[in-house]
Amino acid sequence: MKKFSGSALLLDRSDINTDEIIPAKYLTENSKLALKPYILEDLKLDGFDPQRDPQKAEVIVTRANFGCGSSREHAVWVFEVNDINVVIAESFARIFRQNMFNCGMLAIELSAADIDSLFEMGPDLHIAVNLDKETVLAESATSQRTFAFTLNSFDKELVAAGGWLAYADKKY
Repeated sequence: MKKFSGSALLLDRSDINTDEIIPAKYLTENSKLALKPYILEDLKLDGFDPQRDPQKAEVIVTRANFGCGSSREHAVWVFEVNDINVVIAESFARIFRQNMFNCGMLAIELSAADIDSLFEMGPDLHIAVNLDKETVLAESATSQRTFAFTLNSFDKELVAAGGWLAYADKKY
């Protein structure tokens, strides 16, 4: 199973789309690994540096409708090859969310109030997800909080198996 913990990158904006996650000009790359340096290359946020900030992240925390725009697996793959296996948001675009689970990764939805709390904890945020208990433990230099989330049983099985292909190999 993949690692579901680490330093969080806080992206304080709703509607971050797949073109901002991985620009379309890179969709012709022949391997997932070739996408690695282009993560969030076109994302424009005050204080955000796409060359520096994603390199230290293992978890993304963001706002609503994450992964909207064009439906493409590349937007999930670029996180996967950068060892970012968890995205926490108020909501996700449907196809992006399912692509996360199909790759054995977590798309965790929390309420707007819980997302606000995570942002308030500051930029030195560390996240640890307990898949069995369906909890997110968030720790910063000054505080610690636990948040509950729910996954349907199928998505939970996909993640536990390591993604759709591994799940299918076990079941069929």
